[in-house]
Amino acid sequence: MWTYHPDLLAKPVPRYTSYPTAMEFDEAVGAADYGRALDAVEAATPVSLYVHIPFCESICWYCGCNTGASGRKQRLADYLTALRAEIAMVAKRLGGRGRIQRIAFGGGSPNAIAPVEFVRLLDRILTVFDAHRPDISIELDPRGFSAEWALVLAAAHVTRVSLGVQTFAPHIQQAIGRIQPLSHIERVVAGLRLRDIDAINFDLMYGLPGQTLADLDETLDETIRLAPSRISLFGYAHLPHMIPRQRQIDASNLPDHKLRFEQAWRGYERLTDAGYVAIGFDHFALPADPLAIAAREDRVNRNFQGFTEDDSPILVGIGASAISRFPDLLVQNEKRAGVYRDLIAAGQLTAVRGASIDAENRERGRIIKELLCQGSACLESGWLRPAQTALADYERLKILRWDDDRLVVEDDGLPYARLVSAQFDRSRGAIKQEDVAQMASI
Repeated sequence: MWTYHPDLLAKPVPRYTSYPTAMEFDEAVGAADYGRALDAVEAATPVSLYVHIPFCESICWYCGCNTGASGRKQRLADYLTALRAEIAMVAKRLGGRGRIQRIAFGGGSPNAIAPVEFVRLLDRILTVFDAHRPDISIELDPRGFSAEWALVLAAAHVTRVSLGVQTFAPHIQQAIGRIQPLSHIERVVAGLRLRDIDAINFDLMYGLPGQTLADLDETLDETIRLAPSRISLFGYAHLPHMIPRQRQIDASNLPDHKLRFEQAWRGYERLTDAGYVAIGFDHFALPADPLAIAAREDRVNRNFQGFTEDDSPILVGIGASAISRFPDLLVQNEKRAGVYRDLIAAGQLTAVRGASIDAENRERGRIIKELLCQGSACLESGWLRPAQTALADYERLKILRWDDDRLVVEDDGLPYARLVSAQFDRSRGAIKQEDVAQMASI
C-alpha cells in the first residue's frame, strides 16, 4: 500500500486540468482575446470541440458541475437555439481554418435533451466546421438512456460513451440522490455494445457518505465484470459552502482521510490487478484502449475532461461555462445560461474571463502536465536547483527522486503527484521565477 502522509494529504491543491487553473482566471481576459485567438488559428490545425449541455433530468446532490434541472422545456429549447447560434458564430470566425478531429459532448447530461436535438447539434457542427469523421464522445446519465439513444449514437458514429455510475451500492445511491440499479447499468452497457459502441467509460467515486471498503469492493467487482474500456475513479469533494446542493448530504457520515486513502489504494490495486493500465492518479484503461496505448508511448495529455490521448493544440469550448484553450490563452464562457443566451442574441462571443499564458506559465504548465501524465519531467538548468531545494522534503519521504535533471515521481508517491506539481505553480508553489532566473544566469 502507498505510504500514508496525512499532513500532506490535508493540503488542498488543484486538479490541474489546466495551467493556469480556472481559479486564476479574471475578467481582464475576455471576448476580444478569444476573437483574436480564433483569428490566429492556421489552416488545417487540429482542433477539438467541447459542447456543454448544462442540464440534467434530476440533480444529484454530490455534483459540482455547472448544471440545472431540465424540467423547464422552454428554457432548454432557448439554450439549444443559442448553442446552435454560437456554433455558427465560432465557425464563421474560423472561416474554414482548423480541422476538427474530436468532438466531446458534456454537461450536465447531454442526454437530458431529446435524441433529435443531439442529431441537430451534431449536424450543425459537421456542416459548418471542417470536420471529416471526427472522434465523437458523449457523457450520459444512465437513468435517461433508451433504445432510441443507442440507435442515434450508433447512427451518428459516436465512438466513446462515458457513463456516470459512481457506485452500485443502493444505500450510497440513496445518500447521494442518484438511484440507478445495477440491472439498469447492465442494460445500458448491453444496449451500447449491441450497437457496436464498445468504448465505454465508467465514472466511479470513493469517499462517498457511508461508503466502506466492502462497498467499494462490490462496486469494483461489478465494474470489472462489466469490463468498460476505461474507468475514472474520483474522490468525492464535499464543499457545501461552494456547492449548495451538497448540503443535502450527511457530512457526519463521510469517510475520514485515512479511509479515503485506503479506498483510493484499493481501487488502484483492484483495477491494475484486473489488467487495467493506471493513467495518472485516477484513470484506468484496458491495454488495447487508445489511452493505454498513449500512456505506453508517453503521449497522455490532460484537459478539462481529465487524462486524454487528445493531442490537439487547440480546444474550443461551446456553451455556457465552457473553456477554450489555445497555446497562449485560456478563456471561459459566461456561466449563467440566461446571460449566455443574451450575449449570443446580441451577436457577441461569450468568453468573459480567462488567463494569458506567457513563456513562464507555459514552462510551468509543461512541467506540471508531464509530472501528472508521464510521472516525470526534465528540468532546464535554471529550474533544477530551486526545484531540488523546494522538493527536498518530498525526496526525503521517497515520494520522488532525481535522475540527473529529470524529476521522477516514485510509485509510492502517486497519491502526492499533485502536491509535487503544485510546487511549480506560480500562485501556490515554492519555486519562484527570480530564483530560476538567477540560476539560469550563473
